[in-house]
Order: sequence, then C-alpha cells, then structure tokens
Amino acid sequence: MKGRVVQVDVQGQKYSVRSELEPAYIAEIANYVDQKMQLAASQLTTADATRVAVIAALNLADELFRARAAGAGVEQQVLDRTAAIERMVDAALGLAVTEARIVNG
Repeated sequence: MKGRVVQVDVQGQKYSVRSELEPAYIAEIANYVDQKMQLAASQLTTADATRVAVIAALNLADELFRARAAGAGVEQQVLDRTAAIERMVDAALGLAVTEARIVNG
C-alpha cells in the first residue's frame, strides 16, 4: 500500500498509520476514536483495554448505522421530490405542446 505514514496516539498508545489520506484527516479520525474510547472507559467499571475498545467500536458502529439510516431517508426524499418535479415538468410541457397545436392550428 502506498501512502504516508502518520503517527497517531489513541489511549496513550502510539500507532503508525499508512494512508493516502491527508495526515490532518487521519489525526482527526484518531482523535475522534480516542474520545470515544475515553467515553467508554469512563462508563465502564473495568479498565480492560479490550473491553473499552469493543464498547467504543459498538458505539461507533451505532453512529454509522444511524447516519446511514438518516442518509437513506434523505435520499428517498430527494428521489420523491425529483419524481414530483419531473411530473410537473412533463405536465407543463404537455400543456405547452397542446397550446402550441391550438395556436398553430
């Protein structure tokens, strides 16, 4: 895999991430994951790193699934609106053709 190596810190651990994405974006993602892991750690009675990582991953997956569902709803709304506009344009063009036939007789 090509790309740059970016050093990030998550839960006090240093990781080398090779990616073609911008280093600032990789750092932003790592910071977000670190925040989610800190939140999970604060809500658990154990400090087991694996348990914290799994809870953080479940929370992130929940966010992803909810965002996808919201996006799907928006996508359907756009498709519905597009179809309605298309029907209005078709109707207006049909009316314009009818008027042109009457005028040009």
